[in-house]
Amino acid sequence: DAEPGRLIAVPGLPNLHSHAFQRGMAGLTEHAGDSEDSFWTWRALMYRFLAQLTPDDVEAIATLAYAEMLEAGFTRVGEFHYLHHDPDGAPYGNRAEMAERIAAAAQATGINLTLLPCFYAHGEIGGAPPAAGQRRFLNDLDGYAALAEGSRRAIAGLPGAGLGLAPHSLRAATIDQIRAVAAMARPGEPLHIHAAEQVKEVEAALRILGLPPIAALLDAGLIDARWCLIHATHGTGAELARVAAAGAVVGLCPVTESNLGDGIFPAMAYRAAGGRFGVGTDSNVLISAPAELRTLEYSQRLAGRTRNAMAPRGGSTGRALWQAAVDGGTQALAAGPAGIVPGAFADLVLLDPGHPAFAARAGDRHLDSLLFAARDGAIHEVWVRGVRVVEAGIHPARAAAERRVAATLTRILGA
Repeated sequence: DAEPGRLIAVPGLPNLHSHAFQRGMAGLTEHAGDSEDSFWTWRALMYRFLAQLTPDDVEAIATLAYAEMLEAGFTRVGEFHYLHHDPDGAPYGNRAEMAERIAAAAQATGINLTLLPCFYAHGEIGGAPPAAGQRRFLNDLDGYAALAEGSRRAIAGLPGAGLGLAPHSLRAATIDQIRAVAAMARPGEPLHIHAAEQVKEVEAALRILGLPPIAALLDAGLIDARWCLIHATHGTGAELARVAAAGAVVGLCPVTESNLGDGIFPAMAYRAAGGRFGVGTDSNVLISAPAELRTLEYSQRLAGRTRNAMAPRGGSTGRALWQAAVDGGTQALAAGPAGIVPGAFADLVLLDPGHPAFAARAGDRHLDSLLFAARDGAIHEVWVRGVRVVEAGIHPARAAAERRVAATLTRILGA
């Protein structure tokens, strides 16, 4: 409970899945095309956008995105980083150039970073050739091993930083390649992969592999507690029960999944099976810790025609969602003890008890109100590793980052 003049502390939320550069294209895909729009039409525009980005551009956009994440209640970001090479697809002289720019953005803002360099080799399930728009992502296994080493060096001096490895998906890597990438991980390094985000992806896996994507990964013996399966939107009940039993985490990105029309993850059934989850901002079309959890809850209410879908009987929905996302996100990003406990980083989100949403509230009602009632101004301060990085709701790097990104987008979009 809050005392007069004191702020209300909750643990900072891990953002377990981000593509920082996509913050620059927020709002650019909300115009209907001549044919039915889908994830795949969105992806085509995304490829055109990223083709123009320089390392300076990526650093600028990531700096703004990370400042906004901190203001929005996230204190660690898992950067699923696949934009590696120059526009022609050739590695930069420093193969980890783009990784270093991500690290520089984390340094400038003070956010904890788990860098997840992505392995990408193919264009479709079964090892099909990549498309032209994917050329900036591509590596063979030797090139990826060099990239991983360069990424470890990029974060070596960054407080609170860690590294994980990320075979992009079964669309981009074969089972054997995924197994080889997993073997490159050092002890304690997590593993992330997109899985079953789209119906088309599931259909292709069934046609080519004879199994849906999650079952293919499970049957290959790949999934254990080191793994985070991003989206898993179209996983079956049997698959997700096996994921839960393996101790893996599912990385949900409810705002992006809604924006892209991906579908609704069966979160109630997954939680009933003991499944662990965290949340991520993915495309960064909107950056807000409360919005991710609120969207997750509302999707379950709509799907199940119920209320307080993710809460235990008699319990707080806000606390259940926040605590689950702290625990699952911390595991997925290998970030040590979760929450406000001895041995954990002092990563704190401080709420303003004078905000109208918190009037006459106590205990878990603060989290209920943060997720479902608060508007701007509810998050007053944010601390990362015991250092205050947001004061009075504002990150000090925001204004300069906004100007830099505005200049970048004016150049790119005016071309």
